[in-house]
Amino acid sequence: MSKAIRLYETGGPEVMCWEEVKIGKPGPGEVHLRQTAVGLNFIDIYHRTGLYPLGELPATPGMEAAGTVVATGEGVDDFSPGDRVAYAGLPPGAYAEERLMPAHRLVKIPDAISDQQAAGMMLQGMTAQYLLRRTFHVKKGDTVLFHAAAGGVGLIACQWAKHIGATVIGTVGSREKAELAKAHGCDYPLLYREEDWVARVREITADEGVAVVYDSVGRDTFIKSLDCLRPLGMLVSFGQASGPVGPFDPGLLAAKGSLFLTRPTLMTYTARRDDLLASAAELFEVVQSGAVKIEVKQTYPLSEAAQAHRDLEARKTTGSTVLIP
Repeated sequence: MSKAIRLYETGGPEVMCWEEVKIGKPGPGEVHLRQTAVGLNFIDIYHRTGLYPLGELPATPGMEAAGTVVATGEGVDDFSPGDRVAYAGLPPGAYAEERLMPAHRLVKIPDAISDQQAAGMMLQGMTAQYLLRRTFHVKKGDTVLFHAAAGGVGLIACQWAKHIGATVIGTVGSREKAELAKAHGCDYPLLYREEDWVARVREITADEGVAVVYDSVGRDTFIKSLDCLRPLGMLVSFGQASGPVGPFDPGLLAAKGSLFLTRPTLMTYTARRDDLLASAAELFEVVQSGAVKIEVKQTYPLSEAAQAHRDLEARKTTGSTVLIP
C-alpha cells in the first residue's frame, strides 16, 4: 500500500494524517505516478485551513510534484513508463507517494533538471513566468516591486526580472533574507519591519513610483502597495499570506493615478495545455541557461508535512521547500 497525507477536517497543521491509501489502475487519459519529490507552497496552507476549499473530505492536499511514470491509461500517447515528469496545479493531491494524474497536466522534465529542482520550481517558477511575462510584461528599464522577495516565488522572480533588465525592489523580513534576495538579483531589498518601505520606494524611483507591484502578502500591504505605483501602474495581487484584502472603493484606483488591479492565478494562466507547455518551456529555458537558479533550501520527509507547514507559516523558510516521499 502507498501512503499519503489525508485531511478529514480543516484546521491547523495537526489535522494532516499520514496513512495508507489505495491507488487504482489509471483510467482513460490518466497516468500512474510514483512521486520522488513534492513541492511545498502557501496554497497548501490555504487548502488545509479551508480558506480555499479542497472539496469533499477526506482529501489529499498538494499542488506540485515530480516523479516517474509507472503506467498509463487508455489514450495516453505522450508518456511512457519510466518517463520523468512534473506538474503544478489542479487537481490537488500531491502529498502522496503515488497517485493518478491526468496526463494533460504533466510535462516531461529535461535531463539537466533534477526531480527535487522540478518539484521546487514548477508552481513557483510558472507563477513567476506568468507574472513577469504575461500579467504585466516586464521590459528592460522597468522598475518593479516584489513583496516576499526571499520566498520561493520571490527568489525566482528577482532573478528573472534582473535577467530581463529591470530594476528590482523587494521587501523582506530580516537582514539575512535581505542578503539572500540581493544575491538573487534584488537591487534594493527593503526591511519592511524596520523602515518605511513606501517612502524608500519613492526615494529610489525619484518619486515616480514603480511600474508594477507583485503582492502575495494581501491585507497588510495592499493599500501601501497602491501608494508605490506610478500613474497607470499595475498592482498584481496574487496571494494573501497576511489575510484577504477587505472591501475597498474602486474610486481609490482613480484617485491614486488611474491604477490597474488584477487578481490572477496560475490555474487560469495554464488552463489550456498549449499555455501550460509554453510556460514550462520558458521556465526550463531560463533555468537551463543559468539565468535563473532553482535552489531547494529546505527538505522534509513527506510524513512530516505538518512541521513544514508550521515553518512556512512562521516565515522560517526561504526559497523552495521540497517534501520527500
